[in-house]
Amino acid sequence: MAQPVAGSAGAEGLPAACHPGDGRRSTDAVANDGRPTRAYGVEQKPRRRGLRRRPVVSAIGVLLLASALGGSYLYVDHIMRFQSTDDAFIAARLFSIAPKVSGYITIVPVTDNQLVKTGDVIARIDDRDYRVALAQMEAQVAAAQASIENIDAQLGVQQAQIAANQAQVDQTQAGLVFAQQQAARYQHLEQTGYGTVQNSEQYTSQLHQQQDALMSAQATLNLAKRQVESLKAQRKSAAASLAQAEAQRDQAKLNLSYTMVTAAQPGRIVNLGAAVGQFAQPGTDLTMFVPDEIWVTANFKEIQLDRMRPGQQVTLKIDAYPGRTIRGHVESVQPGSGTAFSLLPAQNATGNYVKIVQRVPVKIVIDNPPTDVALGPGMSVVPTVRIDPSPSLSERMGRFL
Repeated sequence: MAQPVAGSAGAEGLPAACHPGDGRRSTDAVANDGRPTRAYGVEQKPRRRGLRRRPVVSAIGVLLLASALGGSYLYVDHIMRFQSTDDAFIAARLFSIAPKVSGYITIVPVTDNQLVKTGDVIARIDDRDYRVALAQMEAQVAAAQASIENIDAQLGVQQAQIAANQAQVDQTQAGLVFAQQQAARYQHLEQTGYGTVQNSEQYTSQLHQQQDALMSAQATLNLAKRQVESLKAQRKSAAASLAQAEAQRDQAKLNLSYTMVTAAQPGRIVNLGAAVGQFAQPGTDLTMFVPDEIWVTANFKEIQLDRMRPGQQVTLKIDAYPGRTIRGHVESVQPGSGTAFSLLPAQNATGNYVKIVQRVPVKIVIDNPPTDVALGPGMSVVPTVRIDPSPSLSERMGRFL
């Protein structure tokens, strides 16, 4: 093999070497002054760094990288400061309205989806039968009161009779004392020979008569007193009859008031079924009622509840009104997952267990609900809860990574 022979410098003053096999001259190094060299007859230029070759692309890449890092930081910061879910809806304690008495409906002054206030009439039932029943009960009350007044009058008369009987007893008692004195006097005269036996026997007989009269007067007095006890017992019975009549009268008043079906709280009429001329039975649904008191039930994942506390501010997005942002706050967190309170709760102690992230209902109260839009149960909501206190950056990055 031919060995390369060092030659003199070429036209450009560069050292040259013989390439094996073709005899062409080539350069094996780059000139120190940076001028272009030739290799195998091809002119070559010195290599430059990539940032210098494409400065615009490099700047764009740096901007994109900075944007990505900034966006990542903002994303991490957001997910650590806020918790959101799309498994949320508006809830309320809606109920049906039914009459408590039967009768034909005469007036239905409301319509579907109407907003009513407390005490507004929803339906009215024919009340003529109930007015007649009330009049009968009021008459019975009046009769019971008259009976009590009659007994009270009899008690007054009887007290006067007792006083008269007591006076008769006192008079008879005084006559008995005189008769005793007369009988004793004439008996003494008879024994001493100054009086006759006839007079002694006469005054002794008068004494016995006076004693019998006293016993009769006392018996009459006792009978009058016993009559007072009887009248008092009759008065108690009349008072009980009066109380019963008054209770029946009050019930008749209630039944009369039940003929007017009213709203117990402000809300809206939904699915109205009452109509004029309809015969309403007790317990028959006339309409559904949605109260104004509504809230949001948000089913957050259990891993989102670490820093969620009552009182934290919530931003609500309602699907029906996407352009509105409604404010609220966390009212409470249910002590248990939703499946624990279902009709058929899951039994993890049987079969093969697969861990599933549970959802826990969180009650969110709406602050100052809007009045120009209709918010009702079942509407979809996307709540975003601001979590406080916020963790540090290192803690957030550590949890995120």
